[in-house]
Amino acid sequence: VALGHKKEAVNHPQHYGGDTPYEVIKVLEAWEEMFDLGFNLLTAIKYIPRAGKKDPQKEIEDLEKSIWYIRRRIQQIQEESNMLKQSRS
Repeated sequence: VALGHKKEAVNHPQHYGGDTPYEVIKVLEAWEEMFDLGFNLLTAIKYIPRAGKKDPQKEIEDLEKSIWYIRRRIQQIQEESNMLKQSRS
């Protein structure tokens, strides 16, 4: 039973959508190819559909993690923009 539980926690766990076409990893891999979102946005997206699924007590925490990665991407864009402005000066 422990071995079966380990497999479930690693291969297609329910909190990631199970083994369906909409499993989070499959969607993220497809979107990475299509949209070139980068690590931070893909990670932010990962937390939204699974928020509260693994642990209902952590739904807010999961959503806050998503926000953290979005804010980090915004910070990167702002820093890149500032560097570009400085290089033009």
